[in-house]
Amino acid sequence: MHRAGVIDLTRPDRILRISRETRTYGPHSAMIMRGAREHPEAAALTDERGTLTYRELDRQSNALANALKAAGLTPGSVVGVLARDHRGLVLAISAAGRAGLRLAMLNTGFAKPQFAQVVEREQVRAVLHDSEFGDLLDALPPELPRYLTWVDKEHRIPVGSRTLDEVIAAGDPRTPPPPPHPGGFIILTSGTTGLPKGAPRTRVSPLVSALFLDRIPVPRLGTAVIVSPLFHGTGFSLWGIATSLANETVVMRRFDAEATLRALAENRAHMLVAVPTMLHRMVSLGPEVIGKHDLSALRVIVVAGSALSPELAVRAQDAFGDVLYNFYGSTEVSIASVAQPHELRAAPGTVGRAPVATRIALFDDEDRKLDGVGVRGRVFVRSTAPFEGYTDGRTKQILDGYMSTGDMGHFDVTGLLFIDGRDDDMVVSGGENVYPLEVENLLAELPGVDEVAVIGVDDEDFGKRLRAIIVRTPDTDLDAQAIKDHVKANLARYKVPRDVIFTAELPRNATGKILRRELPAVGAH
Repeated sequence: MHRAGVIDLTRPDRILRISRETRTYGPHSAMIMRGAREHPEAAALTDERGTLTYRELDRQSNALANALKAAGLTPGSVVGVLARDHRGLVLAISAAGRAGLRLAMLNTGFAKPQFAQVVEREQVRAVLHDSEFGDLLDALPPELPRYLTWVDKEHRIPVGSRTLDEVIAAGDPRTPPPPPHPGGFIILTSGTTGLPKGAPRTRVSPLVSALFLDRIPVPRLGTAVIVSPLFHGTGFSLWGIATSLANETVVMRRFDAEATLRALAENRAHMLVAVPTMLHRMVSLGPEVIGKHDLSALRVIVVAGSALSPELAVRAQDAFGDVLYNFYGSTEVSIASVAQPHELRAAPGTVGRAPVATRIALFDDEDRKLDGVGVRGRVFVRSTAPFEGYTDGRTKQILDGYMSTGDMGHFDVTGLLFIDGRDDDMVVSGGENVYPLEVENLLAELPGVDEVAVIGVDDEDFGKRLRAIIVRTPDTDLDAQAIKDHVKANLARYKVPRDVIFTAELPRNATGKILRRELPAVGAH
């Protein structure tokens, strides 16, 4: 952390101060406070409205925190935020820490019933939200306080609602008195198989930064473009680390592939944080479009949130250079491993190696530890970022201090980890075990395939059969038989999909993960 610039071992007074502020206000608020002291006029955040310096971000965070306290929200109360990536979301994060409020990071892809259930379950006492999500709030009690984090031009400000600009303008910009205990955060799981679970983090160890920095060279006093949603773990964590290194973060409310290239070029960005689906769309623009943008400053592309196919790993590094880092982890275990560019060149699709102070182990179905090259097992992780359990009281399985990720994986001869799929995605067809991800990765390499998902569906003869759901590239004549022939030529016969369905798009959530629970209905008549 000293080498990266997060701390300066020659200034123990500064280390003590930032440690005290982190324990009191939480790491994200503390890092903005530090930036305001050490780099007050440096750019901290750029969105569609312009740029905020560290001083401006700090003072506005204070004003919002003091206003929320004055409105009757007491330390420990849960406040929900439903916002896209912009200053309103960042201010909510920073202000909640200063006021000792627990911030529930709500998913912008929620349907109304999901939203209402999560707000009730997490006992949310106020909601900060973008105007575009106003319809969702109809499902909440009318007396629940609400604040507008962003107002689109076509939306009116509802009666009784106040904008953050109004609240901040009337608030006290001085640092609030220290809360009795840190509020922390509730990060929601992806919810790809059901209602998202709440994963609270009351305290975040400073060593979490060390885990990232051990494997990813996050810039210092540079610029990061983050298009991965900040309400989810990857964007949230890397924004925090970028801020701790006094970087400027550039965010956008909606992802657009070429607009992201422009943002990288115009801001001379050193780092991009995205999900694989976004990277796929950027690569698919082709060399002519990519070549119009000066990306010579780009040193790091971090992807996470869903599987990075071997095919995309190769295409991305061919397009942008050897700057790709594949981060593997989860809301529960935090960071598990990172594949660096040279590892992705040698073994495309790998999730790499565990960072410092993290260990990965494989266990079989009878909870016995596994060893050996190519031996497939359930992936468990032990790290310095302990999981506090879900807000509904449940937790993940733990064996010998290792926590389950819910994934299956194996190690190669060099010790690189590969994820074979979710342990509950395995399809048993005619007595044979098939992990859909293997078939998906193979089909992703086939010309004419833009996106692919493979699932198991009920079958009277085999129990389950494989179904491939394909999004074709424009102007291709790829047919179902070509899909089957490609799998048959490269994998065992029992891994050949018996059904092939072509569709315009795959159902995904706001973080780019495929909603597997919705796949059986795709193409249904």
